[in-house]
Amino acid sequence: MKTICLYFEIHQNIHLKRYRFFDIGTDHYYYDDYENERSINDTVEHSYIPALQTLLQMAKENQGYFKVAFSISGCAIELLENYAPTVIELLQELNETGCVEFLAEPYSHGLSSLANEDTFKGESLRMAKKIKELFGQEPKVFRNSSLIYSDDIGSTVASMGFKGMITEGAKHILGWKSPHFVYHCAQNPNLKLLLRDYKLSDDICLRFSNQSWNEYPLFADTYMDWIASEPEEEQVINIFMELCALGMFQPLSSNILEFIKAFPACAKQRGITFSTPSEVIEQHKSVDALEVAYPISWVDEERDISCWLGNGMQREAFNKLYSVADRVRICNDRRIQQDWDYLQVSNNFRFMTTKPSSWNMYRGIYDSPYDAFTNYMNILGDFINRVNSMYPSDIDNEELNSLLTLIKNQGEELEVKDKEIARLNARLKKLTPEDEPKKTTRKASAKKQG
Repeated sequence: MKTICLYFEIHQNIHLKRYRFFDIGTDHYYYDDYENERSINDTVEHSYIPALQTLLQMAKENQGYFKVAFSISGCAIELLENYAPTVIELLQELNETGCVEFLAEPYSHGLSSLANEDTFKGESLRMAKKIKELFGQEPKVFRNSSLIYSDDIGSTVASMGFKGMITEGAKHILGWKSPHFVYHCAQNPNLKLLLRDYKLSDDICLRFSNQSWNEYPLFADTYMDWIASEPEEEQVINIFMELCALGMFQPLSSNILEFIKAFPACAKQRGITFSTPSEVIEQHKSVDALEVAYPISWVDEERDISCWLGNGMQREAFNKLYSVADRVRICNDRRIQQDWDYLQVSNNFRFMTTKPSSWNMYRGIYDSPYDAFTNYMNILGDFINRVNSMYPSDIDNEELNSLLTLIKNQGEELEVKDKEIARLNARLKKLTPEDEPKKTTRKASAKKQG
């Protein structure tokens, strides 16, 4: 029986302001608050709220049948908490239906998986903790920023305890294979992989309202016929996209929400079910290892990382940023930590791309990739100066490593203590009410004998 795994990403960029070379050392606030508020409210009004209300209606009308998954970046959460808490409330209401799974991702929606393993682990586990706080779920499945994946990244994700990971069904990786099966990490078979069907996904998020498309207008029953016509053995259909595809990439006037709303009825007629990523992983065995020596993503035709690191400017900015990763990790300054999150956001590097093929290229306040590079490097120069003022660049590497080792050991000790506390609490809960009187009686008899 075929099943649809439907997943939406929620992420919003933190917009940087115009920052001149002469601001370095005098201005430590880097953000365009007006643009951040305007852009998040625009997305919320035209996409997030109507889309989530539709998904909530689908969940309530198809209780136990319709299922959907989300991931949300830390940057998006902070913007929503500040400007549009209604979106968080809608996600929590959706969560209460029991039809939703939340995945973990890097808190910053950055590229740390390509640069610094400790930073990548730290912000991924921090995001998992935030999901637990907001929705009461402990994520079992991971998605990296823009579905970036490689064998090495998969191995790191598995070491964090995740059971599965979603990524792109890139043609140059799959070859003749189909994305409609479950695969596993080549370096660790315990991590199962779900691969995005980029054609079926892009039919919705990129092509749906394109009147020159030969399938326009697309109806839900036609779409489900395409899925039903796939070979019988190909049972897992992964449809992954950004939530803002519903209302922003594809305007509400295109009837995109009516199209999505018809999914459950059309799928049920064809014997197609819906599953969360965890359910797919639990119910389907891996058919093969997926070997990915070089990172892939879901961006552009190349499905690689060239839109972020494809030119010299991007690589220089990237290397400069992560040159202070270890120092930032031992820093307790809240402002430094927050700026670190926001400067890591992958959009900052994408604004610098010189690729002519980048789809729907949005550069924010910048006139060109060179403009984006100059502004970012000015801000980064000030940020690095602040970090180095706390942990000077001439600190001996051995001294820095000893600090990092100390912090790691302290973290491991706290983890052991937390587990011991949890174990003792569990033992206390097992004590029955009858046990208490017995203890009291024994104490009383001991006093009498004394």
